[in-house]
Amino acid sequence: MRADTAGPLIAAPAWRYAVICGLYAYQGLVAGFALTALPNHYAAMGATAAAVGAHVATVGLPWILQPLWGPVVDRFGGFAMGRRRFWVVAALTLSLLALARLLLVEDESVAGLPVVSAVFLVQSAFAALTDTATDGMIIDNVPAERLGTANAVTRVGFVCGTALGAALFAWMLPAYGLHASAIALLAIGVLALLLPLIVRERAEDAVLSLRPAPARMAGETLFQLLRRLAASFSGGTTLVLLAICFATDYAGALFRLPLTVELIQHRGWEAEALSRFQAATALVTGTAGAMLVGWWTDREGTSRALAILLALCAVSHVGAAALLLLSDPRWAAMAGPLALGLSTVMPALLFVALAPAVMQASLGPAAATRFALFMASLNMGDVVGSAMSGQVSAAVGLPLVGLAAGSAFGLLALLSRLGAARRLGLS
Repeated sequence: MRADTAGPLIAAPAWRYAVICGLYAYQGLVAGFALTALPNHYAAMGATAAAVGAHVATVGLPWILQPLWGPVVDRFGGFAMGRRRFWVVAALTLSLLALARLLLVEDESVAGLPVVSAVFLVQSAFAALTDTATDGMIIDNVPAERLGTANAVTRVGFVCGTALGAALFAWMLPAYGLHASAIALLAIGVLALLLPLIVRERAEDAVLSLRPAPARMAGETLFQLLRRLAASFSGGTTLVLLAICFATDYAGALFRLPLTVELIQHRGWEAEALSRFQAATALVTGTAGAMLVGWWTDREGTSRALAILLALCAVSHVGAAALLLLSDPRWAAMAGPLALGLSTVMPALLFVALAPAVMQASLGPAAATRFALFMASLNMGDVVGSAMSGQVSAAVGLPLVGLAAGSAFGLLALLSRLGAARRLGLS
């Protein structure tokens, strides 16, 4: 089906930001459900830190494999609906179908957690495809000097969605159960699908079509595309940037996840109250904070923004570790939530400065694939950190884990301060 008039186009800034904000908001909503509300809910029912960590790692596993979608999106973009938009719509539809499997889960106790994790494993695979296509659409259509603002918009959408998902489903899960929560998640997902359906990449694109458009097929074969991609990794710049991406999310997850279990099981916090606290903290920093950091990054350059935010991440994690050591009853009650807030806020803002550097390093024919590799490195850090967090915290204690995470961020900040980030092309 083809529109007779131009209609909404991704080239218009307002429509462009509406689409990417809406898509990331729904991605955040699912994350708030799967990675905050569900873990807290099952922790309240007695799940161990290791079991909760296994769930988070399972949900995150497809995001490690996200680069596999990159060559598909980059090479096979010759559809009448548009180079990237076809994949956005198709992948989001498939992810909603995967989520519908939650309606068939029979056991809502702790014993049923692996089944729920398996559902989100499949859903995350299609969500990763949606994300890859959306990122490609951003790289294709946003001027380089506006990437900071564009990534701030994606962050605002994701954080707002995460906050809503955490708060809404923390209330719905104990009150109405998994099935009712899944229905709400699916209904909002259908609404999110409307934006990429009506906003096209080009005026000549079909509104809805499965037809290929051979004239738009990429000039390179898949083999040539992969060969060019491999050549782009021959230098050390990309590899070091990949390592930075991994280290930041690994250090954060290693401390943050066992801290939430600690708060619920040993420090007297209810799962719903903690989810609301996490949602409120993320919402405040992820809206005004993200927009401010995005504007500042465009103005000052990525290298300076990264160095300062990495240093603040180091300070926040060391401060969080110190709070956990407080024994005075007047402070102990709030020490845990404050530590969680400190270890959550700054890494979220750090991403707003890191993403433009990654997008600039991803420019070229294989843009979606390159960017997906960087995002996979971030996600791998989060998954590995989550999977190891229960065992590491049990072995050495949470304060020491927080101190180690702060030291890792401090080392990265020092490297940036010495000019390594600028030499690696991050400015």
